[in-house]
Amino acid sequence: MRGGAGRPPSVMDRGSRLNVYLHPGQCYVSSDPAAVTTILGSCVSVCLWDPALSIGGMNHYLLPYWAGGSSASFRYGNVAVQCLIENLLTLGCAQERLVAKLFGGGCVIDAFNEGENHLGMKNVRVARTLLGEAGIRVAGEDVGGRHGRKLIFQTDDGVAWVKSL
Repeated sequence: MRGGAGRPPSVMDRGSRLNVYLHPGQCYVSSDPAAVTTILGSCVSVCLWDPALSIGGMNHYLLPYWAGGSSASFRYGNVAVQCLIENLLTLGCAQERLVAKLFGGGCVIDAFNEGENHLGMKNVRVARTLLGEAGIRVAGEDVGGRHGRKLIFQTDDGVAWVKSL
């Protein structure tokens, strides 16, 4: 999913959107317009948006599953996706209206290349599975490959810009 013509939202909309940088293991949800930026390699970001309310959010996780033991955190896909959905529902979004976009899951280190079973694709599969189970439609994605990505997601209109790194 590449953005439209022109400059990315961080430059174009400085006065109308809050600019947020999302680090690995974080989740951001807001009813206020924001342009959320992150950098992805094998990590995955799920972007969710409710078009009726113009509310959205994004996560950035590093590993597919938290299996217990240490404390659950947004570093794990199964925790990060569920918390993103729950936080949007808390703001009044309806699960059946949520639209998803997926990004990342690259295999950026040759030594870790295991065909379609590398860490990045495991992260992507977790997102697809959890979103499917929640009945949330995936409207677009830019996943896999052998490169990183810079992602900017606008929480109020669901627009995403991606640049290959």
